Amino acid sequence: MLCSLVAACGGAQTPVPLIGPARDVAALAGAWAGDYSSAMSGRSGSISFTLRAQGDSAFGDVVMIPTGLNRPLDPWRAQATDPRAGAQPEVLTINFVRVMHDTVSGTLAPYADPQTGARLSTSFVGALKGNTITGTYTTFLPSGETQTGRWTVQRR
Repeated sequence: MLCSLVAACGGAQTPVPLIGPARDVAALAGAWAGDYSSAMSGRSGSISFTLRAQGDSAFGDVVMIPTGLNRPLDPWRAQATDPRAGAQPEVLTINFVRVMHDTVSGTLAPYADPQTGARLSTSFVGALKGNTITGTYTTFLPSGETQTGRWTVQRR
């Protein structure tokens, strides 16, 4: 789940290390929205993020809303609460983004499985073409297995 990329929803924003030429990083600036899906997990949903580049960092967080859940995914916590308990949702954090020419890649901070609360982490890669980024992601499960999917966003 891209779950993917650098997103902003207001409030305090976490700086995200960005690696890449200034011109390539600047090409990612803006508000982005789209969707993700995985045939392996059967999950799909919407994602949004806003990237504001400043020096060698970007600011923002990711919002992922799985279809049917009607709330964003939550960050993972060592003392997880019941994911269905309806606690105040929070945004997900991007740990790292690399951009080179038209390729974007990165990782998300661990987040809670929306059904079990288990710790999940995701890496992503995508191709920037004009105002669209299309790519794939890999989610790493606690069992050591992986699930893959696709994501796409468009600049708003």
